[in-house]
Amino acid sequence: MYPTDLTVSAVVERDGKYLLVEEHAMGEVVLNQPGGHIEAGESPEVAVIREVFEETGCDVTCGELVGVYLWIHPQTRQQYLRLVFVAEFLHCDADRPLDHSIIGRRWLSRDDIEHRRKELRSPVVLRCIHDYEAGRRQSDALLTGMLPLRNNVDAVLANADLV
Repeated sequence: MYPTDLTVSAVVERDGKYLLVEEHAMGEVVLNQPGGHIEAGESPEVAVIREVFEETGCDVTCGELVGVYLWIHPQTRQQYLRLVFVAEFLHCDADRPLDHSIIGRRWLSRDDIEHRRKELRSPVVLRCIHDYEAGRRQSDALLTGMLPLRNNVDAVLANADLV
């Protein structure tokens, strides 16, 4: 069995549209929230800000934790544990080069995302938007007692929503 892949991502909403990235992943072009892996010594919140900037060229501030989601890829059985935060949009640098796997940033309404469901990298993309819109937020205490996260993946997994 593969180790659990621990990632962070951001729900960034502006004027009724959500910031997504169109990217190459697993041999396909997919839509996903901006996000990625936590680097050594980095908090999840700092990782969110860095990943959003690297993938979209947009500056954000990191807000509340929407939730912790576990998705198991149906073909490979790889586990993906994603910490999803609300992030407030500040501005974008349209000229900044994006990560190599990123085709571009996309601002889409929830309805547009629903219609493009088959293009989503995983069902977590839409699930955390629904949770965000429903006002769901997790207590910061959920993660505080589990830092550093890489040493406490089992505890984080125990608090994750299976998607």
